[in-house]
Amino acid sequence: DHAGFVLKEAVKQHLIAQGIDVMDFGTFSEEQCDYPPFIEQACSAVLEHACFGIVFGGSGNGEAMVANKVSGIRCARCVSLWDSEMARKHNDAQVMSLGGRITEAKLACEMVDAFLSTPFEGGRHLRRIAMFPDVSQS
Repeated sequence: DHAGFVLKEAVKQHLIAQGIDVMDFGTFSEEQCDYPPFIEQACSAVLEHACFGIVFGGSGNGEAMVANKVSGIRCARCVSLWDSEMARKHNDAQVMSLGGRITEAKLACEMVDAFLSTPFEGGRHLRRIAMFPDVSQS
């Protein structure tokens, strides 16, 4: 979403500096836009390439809602390091949603690093994820 553009650019540069390949599905400016098509493209890429995704908006709420409508996607709106770690550790989220109006770039980069480096614990959490409606197993 346009409200997450500045944060997206900061996180993108942070990832590129670490040598991480980045696919950017937009938006490409702060000009007002409709975000659902960008979110759907990003989630399709996550499923196709078995990679992680990050979606951005003002709060991250709407983006997470759209992402979670894509069959097979588990997206967590993250506002803290703890959220980012638990989204991976207990929910095996492949996508995180961040809000540019509520999260500073430094914290967002730390959250992204935590999300990308935290493994899924499996065990009892796998059983629960299998109970989610319309979820493909990763």
